[in-house]
Amino acid sequence: MSEERFILDVIEEANAKRRLERRRFMRMAGGAAVAAGGLSMLAACNDDDNDPIATPTPTPTATTGVSEVDVLNFALQLEYLEANFYSYAAFGTPIASTLTAGVGTQGSVQLPSTTAGRPRQVAFTDPVVAQYAREIAYDEIAHVTFLRNAIGTAAVAAQPALNISGDATGSFTLAARASGVVNGTSTFDPYASDEAFLLGAFIFEDVGVTAYMGGVQLLSTPSFIEAAAGIHAAEAYHAGLVRTVLYRKGLSNQFLITSAGQISAARDMLDGTANTGLLNQGGSRDQGIVGSANTISNIVPTDANGLVFVRSPSQVLNIVYLNGAAGTSSGGFYPAGVNGAVRTTS
Repeated sequence: MSEERFILDVIEEANAKRRLERRRFMRMAGGAAVAAGGLSMLAACNDDDNDPIATPTPTPTATTGVSEVDVLNFALQLEYLEANFYSYAAFGTPIASTLTAGVGTQGSVQLPSTTAGRPRQVAFTDPVVAQYAREIAYDEIAHVTFLRNAIGTAAVAAQPALNISGDATGSFTLAARASGVVNGTSTFDPYASDEAFLLGAFIFEDVGVTAYMGGVQLLSTPSFIEAAAGIHAAEAYHAGLVRTVLYRKGLSNQFLITSAGQISAARDMLDGTANTGLLNQGGSRDQGIVGSANTISNIVPTDANGLVFVRSPSQVLNIVYLNGAAGTSSGGFYPAGVNGAVRTTS
């Protein structure tokens, strides 16, 4: 056998295995859900083998005691938060009620209303930011739909109570006060302006990227890993977009540069990885949107090897609960905690 023929055979075998795993996942999640989740490209792959294939069963991860369903449900809890925030900001409405039921305690969404009694919506003045907000909103809603279909009706966790308010007792205000973005008596309303919306989005997006980095490590079924990696990539695009627009606007508004650094440092404090020296106006791992001495942009927060860091589920919960203490099971953006097996910090 020639060297060229051997290489072609190896490539064909690898492609066949990938097609097999993709067909398994597509039969589990359903073609419509995959299209809604931004992974419709998988369905377009050449597939000339229509033999029925059993649906993969999520398996426990022996080293952690957390099943793959638990991991996907944890990701879903984060997606509920992001999807509702962006949906309110872009459209003034929550996600569809058909996407909120499930196992556990289903909660309401706390946010302020306008004087007309209509839920808060950002009155965007920059058409570019407005379009970005709509695009991300559609993506996040699609992620909720996709994950719910992937998990299955019998096991999917319900949407918990969410606090995405910008009033005096809202989680955005508490986060902004803790990070020093506003003083101890001021409020921070992410629906008040384009710039406030971008800072609110900045709180979430980097956390989502590092969360999926950690979650993928707890999966073992190849099709689930591929799906989680696809969502991780989407979240990374969102985070890069938000960081880019903040940096561009920050060139003429230093408050945005400073605030992003303060939020970054606060996230580092909450997840337990901060040290006494601040890196890139952020923390020891988490980073703001400018480099050293403010001379260059820092759109992608990487280490010396150009790699993005990872957070454990516990570290993610410390941030979204706005409480860095071990044993925390509620607070912040989730006033009653999240639903599912992964809900308490360690």
